[in-house]
Amino acid sequence: MLDAGLVAQIARQLDQAEQQATQIAQLSLAYPDLQMADSYAIQNAWLQLKQDRGLTLRGHKIGLTSRAMQQAVGIDTPDYGFLTDDMFLEDAAQIDTGRLIEPRIEAELAFVLAEDLSGPDCTLHDVLDATAWITPALELLDARIRRIDPDSGRRRTVLDTVADNAANSAIICGGLTVRPMDLDLRRAGVVTLRNGIVEETGLAAGVLNHPANGIAWLANRLAPWGVTLKKGQVILSGSFIRPIDARRGDTFTADYGPLGTVSCHFT
Repeated sequence: MLDAGLVAQIARQLDQAEQQATQIAQLSLAYPDLQMADSYAIQNAWLQLKQDRGLTLRGHKIGLTSRAMQQAVGIDTPDYGFLTDDMFLEDAAQIDTGRLIEPRIEAELAFVLAEDLSGPDCTLHDVLDATAWITPALELLDARIRRIDPDSGRRRTVLDTVADNAANSAIICGGLTVRPMDLDLRRAGVVTLRNGIVEETGLAAGVLNHPANGIAWLANRLAPWGVTLKKGQVILSGSFIRPIDARRGDTFTADYGPLGTVSCHFT
């Protein structure tokens, strides 16, 4: 385990990297004995820095929920990150590419809680009962830690991604809001277009067989630390498409059919 001083130092480096749109070296390369607990400790320290500046925790994101993505990084479990109030953008947001490093877009469903939700025995049905409504979302990803080491060509690991707040940068919500029982969430689908060209399609069943399973996983994962998902929080349940690279001038539209659309443009 990394000591508390080093954890705080790395969190400050990540915070500065985000503000300056620069990258730091892979932590898993610099610290070969890095453990998952270290990565989450760094993430929590980074959240504390943001809260010390007056930002508030508004929700959580879940990542690596599809089997394909888990196999790609060699793990068998999802990861999670935090959502602060400054990460929430309006539908059709104009996003300044100059403030980002390696932006990418994912499509998923956002759950808004009507009541607190906690583990250790949280189930899919508990999540549905506790959810006020669900809405389509785009997640904006970024990489404050190098995805590829320039010297060795080594790709970052999930330990790097977790420390980097599970790669989250922002969330854009749009489309319609629906109650969780009014739709077969497994069959909720999306067609994601970049500049009018279809780039990715997917079904929400790709997220742990049901997107609410991701929320239950998170509630149970946080239970040993006494953390509860709070009423009013927004929980991103996990993408059911592969990440799409975003470039200056790109316009993304995620068409969720009967759930409407959500979009953003990179300036």
